[in-house]
Amino acid sequence: MLVIFVPKSVNQMKRSVYNSLIEWKLNKGRKPLILNGARQVGKTYVLQEFAKQEFSKYVYVSLDRNEKAKKILESEASVQSIILTLSALTGIDITPNKTLIIIDEIQESPKALNVLKFFCEDAPEYPIVVAGSLLGISLHEQVSFLVGKVDMIKMYPMSFNEFIEALGKQKIITCF
Repeated sequence: MLVIFVPKSVNQMKRSVYNSLIEWKLNKGRKPLILNGARQVGKTYVLQEFAKQEFSKYVYVSLDRNEKAKKILESEASVQSIILTLSALTGIDITPNKTLIIIDEIQESPKALNVLKFFCEDAPEYPIVVAGSLLGISLHEQVSFLVGKVDMIKMYPMSFNEFIEALGKQKIITCF
């Protein structure tokens, strides 16, 4: 019988989706990214770790907690207006190719997804990722899908191997 004890604190978790995020970042034809996945699978955690490790700085807004950000993203404002507003709201200067923009809980405003089209067409130098759960439902209710304007990554719950690695017990994996 295998018994696994979960420590009270786990160091930085390595998620397999991180490699997909690196590929997205390095892609010369990079488009805005939608990270879709069920609730509580670690989307916010992995995006913030990715931003800390791979970018000079990042801007994080959650649409379930920031009504001003939600309003600007739902408006028909230009990308530059959106960038200036997000910069003012967060106190972080958004620099092309150096600042990752993370919009979390995008399912709170399916209309805000339309902004990705304008980042793709008018401002590809600004890396932007939106994350949310139940996006499949949201995408079909109020918004036509952004065909060809976004990249998508699906995130799943932590696998057994990821869990074992987070515990620092990689040798156990070879037993299975």
